[in-house]
Amino acid sequence: MAINPNVDFSAGAVLLASQQNRFPRGVMSYVQHTTNVAFTTETTILTATTFTAVANRYYQITFVEPSLTASATADTTLRIKQGATVLQQGLLRNPTTTGYALTISVVKTFTAGSVTITGTAQSTATGSAQGSATAPGYLLIEDIGPA
Repeated sequence: MAINPNVDFSAGAVLLASQQNRFPRGVMSYVQHTTNVAFTTETTILTATTFTAVANRYYQITFVEPSLTASATADTTLRIKQGATVLQQGLLRNPTTTGYALTISVVKTFTAGSVTITGTAQSTATGSAQGSATAPGYLLIEDIGPA
């Protein structure tokens, strides 16, 4: 679909509902973890609050883990998923115990209705997503405008 940007506004002009609907609607869901989550097999780290998607709108989904560690040199994979469907994934080769950040993001449209997104992690060695109050891991879903 083609992007449908808003128009330039001028003083005294009438603001139409169709123009209002072109604005981004902002945060649809935000969840975070502030404790450590251990994983080896694919483990759900965060589940976003279910939101109601509107057809023909773009949603930006961002999954951030500020400190991923492993018990040995490992490949750690983060995934953004809708049910069993992988929407985006990122791979980090992290050396033993050192914490590295990984951020993945995707822009998607959905059919109208209820949507639940999860952020998962998997590692080839025992891994940990290290969340804290000052550096939380998070999953953010934002409505960024019409498709």
